[in-house]
Amino acid sequence: MTEDESNSEDVMERQTTGEDRVRMIARQLSEPRTANWIGSEAGWSHEPTKRVLERLVDDGILHRDEGGTHTTYYPDQRRLAIQEAMGLRDSEHTVEELMDTLAHMKAQIRDWEDEFDVESPNQLRGTLADQALDVTEEDRPREIAREWEHLQQRIKIIGFVIREWDFLAPTTEPADANS
Repeated sequence: MTEDESNSEDVMERQTTGEDRVRMIARQLSEPRTANWIGSEAGWSHEPTKRVLERLVDDGILHRDEGGTHTTYYPDQRRLAIQEAMGLRDSEHTVEELMDTLAHMKAQIRDWEDEFDVESPNQLRGTLADQALDVTEEDRPREIAREWEHLQQRIKIIGFVIREWDFLAPTTEPADANS
């Protein structure tokens, strides 16, 4: 760990509560994690971490999975996608800029489809098993497959924002219940 990383962790611990850190980490999860893992990342003990996670489950922010050997927690991906869509709509981007971004992402995927003669990230990963590549040659297709999946998610969200531009517009007045 570098000195800058150590200093930023010290600042984070001094300026946030354990509950704040658990909430931040829980909302950034990309895969299900246990309360112990989340607590460790937050620098907080197990029991208070578990209480915070259970409140987040009760509030619909996290999901709990008790199907495995350990209970795990993960964020509601729909909620995150809607929040991201609202953030894009509220940003300084115009609908035209988002359409240009969407076109660029789709063009990038078409380029990968042509370059590797595949139609999906999984097919690209499958080519690694079929070819005799050294480790450094395998890194690029793996990274492209991850980026491809990321772009597919972004395309869905940006497409939603474009389609629902008016619906997602920030409101300044409460909705009229009689309308």
